[in-house]
Amino acid sequence: MTLAAATNENLASISNVLIYSAMAVYTLAFFAYIAEWLFGSRSKVARTAAALTTQPDAQKTPAVTVNKAGGTAVLERPKVTVRAAAGQRDVPDGPGAHGGDEQGDLYGRIAISLTVLAFLVELGGVVTRALSVERAPWGNMYEFNITFSTVAVGVYLGLLTLKKNVRWLGLFLITSVLLDLGLAVTVLYTASDQLVPALHSYWLYIHVSTAIFCGAVFYVGAVGTILYLFKDSYESKLASGGTPGTFATSVLERLPSSASLDKFSYRVNAAVFPLWTFTIIAGAIWAGDAWGRYWGWDPKETWSFITWVAYACYLHARATAGWKGRKAAYLALIAFGCWLFNYYGVNIFVSGKHSYAGV
Repeated sequence: MTLAAATNENLASISNVLIYSAMAVYTLAFFAYIAEWLFGSRSKVARTAAALTTQPDAQKTPAVTVNKAGGTAVLERPKVTVRAAAGQRDVPDGPGAHGGDEQGDLYGRIAISLTVLAFLVELGGVVTRALSVERAPWGNMYEFNITFSTVAVGVYLGLLTLKKNVRWLGLFLITSVLLDLGLAVTVLYTASDQLVPALHSYWLYIHVSTAIFCGAVFYVGAVGTILYLFKDSYESKLASGGTPGTFATSVLERLPSSASLDKFSYRVNAAVFPLWTFTIIAGAIWAGDAWGRYWGWDPKETWSFITWVAYACYLHARATAGWKGRKAAYLALIAFGCWLFNYYGVNIFVSGKHSYAGV
């Protein structure tokens, strides 16, 4: 064995150790997030923060005053609906997972710190994996998964850095990251190897990196959409005089309002959609260089286009009055389902020119 080969093998081993270490730290973060929610459930603040209120007359949008022919004409300003769902509900955002409890908030901050540490350790695992193969770490599904989970956590931490109200996302994100990494190290693990000839291109860095980033952002949007559906049902039940279950109340009352969750999901998906469009175009250009044709309806190409159409339908529906709210949310989940099948199903179960799963 040459010195270079031995070095690469050692780097691959270090990468594996770092990925397992990241999983251990993520597990600690998971329990800290659980503690945040448990202590938050004791808070009276949480039980009252999401109570339905009626917008006072003093807070209504003022009329528009127009001077005309020496007199005064008062025109009512058109009503602007900021909620996705119909109705007169005006629901404040919940206090967060900690529910206003100081000890819960402490565990939440510990969870964020552990998440940052785990992110850095996992990023180190991805980088050492790349060094061990002397290429971008995106040659098989194992490498896709460890990179995807790293980017997803990076998106979450980036939103927190920008002071966005997304700490409620932590528990759901870390749970899925642990599942993703568990799948990666057990079912999808592939030893370090060189790329197939078609992947030897600078387009690998452009096309695959943007695809992974788009997937991570789509995932964040999908979590927001799912929580929106639950929160909207919870608010509707309260508005109709119903009494939700104790567990549902304890969890859902601490989340942002359904209007905030709907707006968050829409903005996230809308922001990344142009980049997904670029990803498909970049893939077509790469296909022209690698295979001599820009589009051949390969399964991966087909499902990438289906995903693009699904998200385009969602964004169009979200901007159409009759399709706002739950209908648009269902379209968003269908679109994310298309992305998931494109990511896992096509790579693992469907044969084609993009069959690089390595499992």
